[in-house]
Amino acid sequence: MTSTVVWSDALLGYDMGDHPLNPVRVELTMALARDLGVLDRPGVELVTPAPATEAELLRVHRRDYLDAVRAAPDDPFFRGYGLNTPDNPVFDHMHEASALICGATLAAARAVWSGRSLRAVNVAGGLHHAMPARAAGFCVYDDPAVAIADLLAQGAERIAYVDIDVHHGDGVQEIFYDDPRVLTVSLHEGPLTLFPGTGYVEETGGPKAEGSAVNVPLPPGTGDTGWLRAFHAVVPSVVRAFRPQLVVLQAGADSHRLDPLANLRLTVDGQRAAQLAVRALADEVCSGRLVATGGGGYALVEVVPRTWAHLLAMVTGEPLDPATPLPESWRALAAARVPGRDVPSTLTDGGDVAYTPWQPGSDGDRLDQAIMAARRAVFPLHGLDPHDPRD
Repeated sequence: MTSTVVWSDALLGYDMGDHPLNPVRVELTMALARDLGVLDRPGVELVTPAPATEAELLRVHRRDYLDAVRAAPDDPFFRGYGLNTPDNPVFDHMHEASALICGATLAAARAVWSGRSLRAVNVAGGLHHAMPARAAGFCVYDDPAVAIADLLAQGAERIAYVDIDVHHGDGVQEIFYDDPRVLTVSLHEGPLTLFPGTGYVEETGGPKAEGSAVNVPLPPGTGDTGWLRAFHAVVPSVVRAFRPQLVVLQAGADSHRLDPLANLRLTVDGQRAAQLAVRALADEVCSGRLVATGGGGYALVEVVPRTWAHLLAMVTGEPLDPATPLPESWRALAAARVPGRDVPSTLTDGGDVAYTPWQPGSDGDRLDQAIMAARRAVFPLHGLDPHDPRD
């Protein structure tokens, strides 16, 4: 099996300065994957990305917005388009850095669509909040949407986008809300307690694409077993019914219990189980064709590098044993790059990923109520019975 890892140190140039979205998390991820031998596995193709072209970006973003992104770093008083805000500060070479992130996800998607690789990954990507003419949620250009739009331009007829970031994948959903060729699925902390305040179960796609958006908003405090219960109660059924030709996974790591910006309680073990569940679903429905990106994640040393090392292993072959000790060389690098943090010693948090499958009538708590609400909202639009556990 051939797999593609898209990487260049230039991807670290997406740097908003003193900001939660610190590129050191990506630097440490790639360093850990190297030290664990993941990038040296047989069949792994390392690809250096080129920036997305203006034509590729314009499939998703407006021309005036691209012009604004280019102009904003030269004007300290620039306002508009969601730029020059605390969430989305401008930085030097912002257009070029953002276009390179998109180019990396484009390269991953093209490697899989062409048949050159079965799976591909860009851990620097997953900037899923960017809108056609607005930066949002630390995201300037929407690289998953740019890659999906490129696949559609190449003739793809059914793409499933599965978003497991703690925040709703609002940008990708908005961009394809009226396109029946794209199924967007998002499991996230509920909109009443977390940015961006969207992702209600009632958001099920536009008039031309009813059922193309699937949202599972989860109560704050949901941990591994509850998250996995919700995933397996909703996601496989709708993805199977959609019959995608390729799955795109946004694998944000900010659902972790240590993440400072959100309120879910997953462990690295739960996040690993989620990634493997998406891979198994891709194996089942589209012969394994899977494109993965990173996403959010703000526990820069404690969580993100471990979770995305598991992601890189999932893409390139055998999953890593959670009990694997972390190399001392990497632990020293992490301590030096982000001083004052507790550097983990193994790939596991000791999380329990066993879960009780959902059953009809299991609506006694907020989690099961959320599961049932999601099933009622979208299952009938796919010809599925929301009350039948076999669906």
